[in-house]
Amino acid sequence: MTDRERLAKIEADQRRLTDEAETVRRSLRAGYAAIASELAVETLSEREFRELVANAIRAGGIASVSAVKALPSLPGAP
Repeated sequence: MTDRERLAKIEADQRRLTDEAETVRRSLRAGYAAIASELAVETLSEREFRELVANAIRAGGIASVSAVKALPSLPGAP
């Protein structure tokens, strides 16, 4: 196999892996969207929801969960 053929194969494999990663990413995001659809997100504005999720992702899961659990609950909240 020549270097040119090898490069073409590597580039084709790279494109295939990129496509596969995007498919898995979309599937994972759809799973999280299904979870969100079961929550009372209508109590938040779209901006609040986006900021909450974006900041939770930025800070990381464990830190975000700890910080939110430390907040007081609203009266009457489950």
